[in-house]
Order: sequence, then C-alpha cells, then structure tokens
Amino acid sequence: MTATQHPSIASTHQSDAAVSAASPAVLPALFVSHGAPLFALDAGTTGPALTQWGAALREQFPQLRGIVVMSPHWMARTPLVMTGPQPATWHDFGGFPPALYQLQYPAPGSPALAQEVLALLNAAGLAAQGDEARPFDHGAWVPLMHLFPQADVPVVQVALPAHAGPAEVYALGAALRSLRSQGVLVVGSGSMTHNLAEFFGGAREPAPYVLEFSRWIESALARGDLQALLNYRTEAPHAHRAHPTEDHFLPIFFALGAAGDDLHANYLSREVMYSMLSMDAFALQAAH
Repeated sequence: MTATQHPSIASTHQSDAAVSAASPAVLPALFVSHGAPLFALDAGTTGPALTQWGAALREQFPQLRGIVVMSPHWMARTPLVMTGPQPATWHDFGGFPPALYQLQYPAPGSPALAQEVLALLNAAGLAAQGDEARPFDHGAWVPLMHLFPQADVPVVQVALPAHAGPAEVYALGAALRSLRSQGVLVVGSGSMTHNLAEFFGGAREPAPYVLEFSRWIESALARGDLQALLNYRTEAPHAHRAHPTEDHFLPIFFALGAAGDDLHANYLSREVMYSMLSMDAFALQAAH
C-alpha cells in the first residue's frame, strides 16, 4: 500500500475547545503522547488537560461503550487484538520509583468489542488474531489513567505491526473508522517526539528541534496535508532526530486513519517535558 492510495484530510481547524459540539453521534479519534512512564505520577499540564477532556467527552457522549487503543509498546509480526475480559496492568519498565509499580489500572477488557475489531480488520484484508493473555502496557494504561481515572470504560488494545510504516498503520485505523459512530473511542498513543538518547532529566527549556518538528506536524494537520504527514520522514524538519526509530510516532496514523476526512484537529496539549519529549495531544473530529 502506498501513501498515494489514501485520500487527503480536508482542511483542519485548530481549537483548544475540549470537545466539539459537531456530530454528537460520532466520537472523535484521539492521539496522545504518553511520554515517560513517570507521566503517571508527574502529570505536568498534559495530565489534567486529558482528565478534563475525558470528563467532557463522557458528558457529551453518554453512549461511550469502549476504547480501542494502539501503543508502540505492543509490537507483533501480524495484527493482534487483546481479547481478555480483565487485562492485567503491566509495569513494563525498570529503574523508576517504587510508587510507580504500585499503580494499577483495572479497566475491564471487552471480548465482544474485540471480536468487532477482529471482524473489521479481517474484512479489510488485514489478517488479525486475538490474544487473550495480553496485559495493558504503559503506553495504554498511563494515558488512560489521566483520561478516564475511574477505569470503568472497557478497553481493547491493538498491536502495532512490527514492520508497518505510516500507510499501513493508517489502514489499520481506517478499518476501524465505523466504530466511532458506535460508541467507541479510537486512540493512538505514542509520542510527538521521542529521542530518549537526549533525556538528561531536570527542568530545561524545550529543545528548538522539538518545537520545530511538533509545529510542522500541527501545520500539516491544519493544511489537511495527509501526504506530507505520511511522508513526514523526508518532509518534516528534524524527523530522524525527533524519532530515531518510528515506533512512537506511528500511532498518530492509527488515529488519522480512524478519523478519515473532513476533520478538525483540536489540541489538548503542547507541553514539552524534559526538553525533548513533546507531549502533544489532539482530538480529531468533524468540522462545524
């Protein structure tokens, strides 16, 4: 599949409003940067913004019945879908404060929703299988702790295919687009920038390249330039420095695929942590 096979996004509109009032029957698609695992405890300004947005979403969409999320911390050779009824919280990291390992996110799974996801993926020619034993990795549960702290919305996680590129991940999201009109929130969880070799800790000013890359992405969204986004590796400034490997950026295409055409990008956060981790988060929803 090539980038040119996909339609372009229509012109987008930047807004800091929590949730648009347009198309109330269709949930937005969401991209969140989950940052470092410590984001679960050190929420910055992004965590409260996600909590506020999640509360507004539940008020506007009482029909919310589930979440489908893709994280780069579950990669598989072929598309896999979490099918267990009560996934465990996996602390898939080391060397952090003990308090982080005490956190649990006991949201239920949804075998029924998982079967819907599998059916849609297979109908789109994306051979997918279920994984009943899969736990929530931190790319899923950390941002969900902020979005829905009650942990009462069923969650189904979808693996990121290990050798997929932007167009292939877009296709996975596009296959699930219809779920948004059926009470399901589709979430891509990654990182707007993710060069951990430059992590030095401490409170420092955002690195210029981080801002340049992040705002280029925002500009491409505002222009509705899907082709530029799909080709970000060669077109975006500092793309290889922002993402030495693609895994943490690819979930943005899961959200874009689920969003489809004629959508607006409403930014929830533009925070930068530790100088090099852009925490950009935005909802993609129908235009007014």
